[in-house]
Amino acid sequence: MDESIFKTSPVITRYPDTILSRHDVPYRSALTFNAGIIYSRGRYIMLFRNDIGSYDEHKLEGTNIGYAESSDGIKWDVKPEPVFDGHVWDSTLGEGESIRCYDPRITEFDGRYYVTLAVDTRHGVRGGMLVTDDFISYEPISLSVPDNRNMVLFPEKIGGLYCRLERPMPVYSRGRDRFDLWMSYSPDLKYWGDSKLVLAVEDVPFANDKIGPGAPPILTEKGWLIIYHAVDLDTSRGKNGWEDRWQKRYTIGAMILDRDDPSKIVGMMKTPLMVPEGYWETEEGMRTNALFPCAALVVGDTLRIYHSAGDAIVRMATAKLSDVLDLCSEKR
Repeated sequence: MDESIFKTSPVITRYPDTILSRHDVPYRSALTFNAGIIYSRGRYIMLFRNDIGSYDEHKLEGTNIGYAESSDGIKWDVKPEPVFDGHVWDSTLGEGESIRCYDPRITEFDGRYYVTLAVDTRHGVRGGMLVTDDFISYEPISLSVPDNRNMVLFPEKIGGLYCRLERPMPVYSRGRDRFDLWMSYSPDLKYWGDSKLVLAVEDVPFANDKIGPGAPPILTEKGWLIIYHAVDLDTSRGKNGWEDRWQKRYTIGAMILDRDDPSKIVGMMKTPLMVPEGYWETEEGMRTNALFPCAALVVGDTLRIYHSAGDAIVRMATAKLSDVLDLCSEKR
């Protein structure tokens, strides 16, 4: 691949401090990352993946989901206990089938909060959806068939139907990791279909392995702004982070989908919006070269992108919304 394109766009400013780390969590925590974040009713709300274990010993024992609130989206108050773990699905799947759930994303829709996340089961990873009104009690709505994940829900109906972006994970039919960005529709959030390919990995110049949703869509004057993840694989890469061999690099891309038909791409960046840079993104963490967008919020004329770094902490970057939209103006 052309390494010259792997540069963070100059429109991006990285916030200098960590937004959330294991040191901020008042219960057992080794890694805090892949957090869904929204602004609602005068407060910022975060659900974050909390991997339990020992960071120093490079050991993990399990996963739960933590909850935090903030007045400014920068300094967070983490509640004293996690809000749920994989057993939230026991009533749906039967005891012992679900293993864990992780990587939450949040969309507010008609005054309720919908949480999409990955659910590891004994028969494959499934994309799950929950709904909550208070972030205390969670009602399971749906689970996809294996293997599907990275689902994000649009914050309003499209043509009278609910709509989500997703990343199915075909291996047999594609021959290897060639995971693309898809979308599906639903009349009731439970039954999903009319699925369409939105963007293929081979159409992204800075990906050769997989792409998929990151932050839930943002409606702008130009259409739906999508901040997504892209992965390139280089087999010459050696040991990075905790892995004996970590050959992947996760970057962040941006594109705009049509307001009324999100299966149509209005414009997209041909180079990454962000690439791994600095200590926590290239040197430290469970996995280096790992930069994953979890949430994107518009505050005034500023776009905030909350992202994981090194699969270990939550960080934030900002840009003028208009600048990012301009970068996506190239027609396909």
